[in-house]
Amino acid sequence: MNELEELVGDWLTLPDAAEQLGLSVTKVHSLLEERALVALRIGERKVRSIPAAFLADGAVLDSLKGTISVLVDAGFKDDEMVRWLFTPDETLPGRPVDALREGRKTEIRRRAQALAW
Repeated sequence: MNELEELVGDWLTLPDAAEQLGLSVTKVHSLLEERALVALRIGERKVRSIPAAFLADGAVLDSLKGTISVLVDAGFKDDEMVRWLFTPDETLPGRPVDALREGRKTEIRRRAQALAW
């Protein structure tokens, strides 16, 4: 397991994510194309998977898509986005993804925008 896989911890394969969301795998692919979700190839078999923390209560975190957009605009690649979202930040405190789960999207997006400068 690589460092990024360990940093995130819990991952869902696309079929598992589809099941949790009550959607088809095709719709999960659409969510990835729309940048509402981010998937990385992990494990020995390099299976596309998403961090489990991107889902809550059977839905994609509603603050995730806009945050991904800000990070893309800041020049982040998918693996860099996941690393930033899951790296603890003592000034938050905690991880940006946890702040998003707590409804603190404005603060996280402001920090993400500052990364572009």
